Amino acid sequence: MELAHKSSLGKVYSLTFVKSFLVWSFTLTVCLLVVGFPLVVLMATVAALGSVILQSVLPISAVLLVAGSVIGVNVLAIVVGAAILTLNGVHPQEVSWLRWLHGEAKPYHSSVYASCPLTCSVLH
Repeated sequence: MELAHKSSLGKVYSLTFVKSFLVWSFTLTVCLLVVGFPLVVLMATVAALGSVILQSVLPISAVLLVAGSVIGVNVLAIVVGAAILTLNGVHPQEVSWLRWLHGEAKPYHSSVYASCPLTCSVLH
């Protein structure tokens, strides 16, 4: 009986661990693409220059090598970052700047309609 209880707790814990890792991976990917857009532009510029420079040494596979290494480094950074955050026990629900992830975001404005002077007193 106790063994079945421990195995079900282990399954729940591992499911929570996997869910946390996937949410962190998604969040870090979105942050890289949206917030880190200047960094992405800088990486693309360096990659283009690197492929032009390597073209004289490796004529056929310079672009493939540079593009693969840039994409691989980005994916590795996201996976390692998500793994570190997950292993340290930082859950996405505990982070204050991830309010959009919880569905609790407060709107920055409230809509005012033309009929509000007539109906707002009825609603409140």
